Amino acid sequence: MNDLKLNRRSLLAGMGAIGGLATAQSLISVFPAQASDMKTVRMQLGWLASNGILGEVVAQSKGFYKEEGVELEVIPGGPNVDGVGGVAAGQSTLGQTSSSPSVMLARSAGIPIKAFAAGYQKHPFTYFSLEADAIREPKDMVGKTIATQPTAYILLRALLAKNGISEDDVTIVNMGSDMNQLMTGQAQAVTGWLTNASALKVLGDDRVDLMLWDTGIQLYANVYFATDDSLANDADTLASFLRGSARGWGYARENPEEAVDMLVAEYPNLDKPSELAAVEGVIGFNFNDVTAKEGWGAMTKANWQEQIETYASLDQFKGDVPTVDDVMTLAILDATAETRKKVG
Repeated sequence: MNDLKLNRRSLLAGMGAIGGLATAQSLISVFPAQASDMKTVRMQLGWLASNGILGEVVAQSKGFYKEEGVELEVIPGGPNVDGVGGVAAGQSTLGQTSSSPSVMLARSAGIPIKAFAAGYQKHPFTYFSLEADAIREPKDMVGKTIATQPTAYILLRALLAKNGISEDDVTIVNMGSDMNQLMTGQAQAVTGWLTNASALKVLGDDRVDLMLWDTGIQLYANVYFATDDSLANDADTLASFLRGSARGWGYARENPEEAVDMLVAEYPNLDKPSELAAVEGVIGFNFNDVTAKEGWGAMTKANWQEQIETYASLDQFKGDVPTVDDVMTLAILDATAETRKKVG
């Protein structure tokens, strides 16, 4: 992060941008529907729609949400959308944030939210280099210039600390959303999401990937969260939504090309060839050995505990260091286990 002394307001404004990535951060608000036993779920994206909501688009298109008793409305967001703040203020009932530390930092700042499911089991944040000067493991960063988004500085600091590398041995510079600094030799690595096939095309076949996850910093992405009050008093709606989403992601896994067709039909600004190139990776981040056992959306307390310890060691919490039970709950996952495990 470019300002480690964030005040509460700036923390909220930047929360969804961990990793500096235009991703599928989204907020979901539940309102009474016209039908007697239906509830409308209003999904306000913190950014433009992307393949990060592929399963939600499929669930909407296939009628899975309606079968679960909810109706979904998706509203795209933008750079000025305060995701966590909107949920905390009661404007939205639940949300999806791009990176799990957002929930931990918010909780430390006194904001009563908890994660209740994780869409991406592994965070797609990646360091990209080229074969001529490849960075395949953390030690290869020594003596190199790494370009990353200001909001992702903390991720690089965590990576270096985890692997015993001094920050003085690496030059860190700012980057925007493109890969220009790598292509022109101004940096030996740039960062982005491995699922952004459109942005990565410029790097060609010489691209070398080092995922943040594989360096020992194992974050969740596309994390679903809600306030303590919603978890206590609107758990049935959260569970209905999560069952619909699980079914959507399960269908996308079995029918990836059809799922991409649904995504592009809903959001024509997306490039179909790029989305087809990315869909295998998107599905792969949603399903792994954990979901095979525990179902889509699963999380572990052990993973959250390690994240908390990493951020605490880097003095990222400006309030009290939160506990695992402060930042996550398994209640909604338990309530939806039967459905989720069918598509795990």
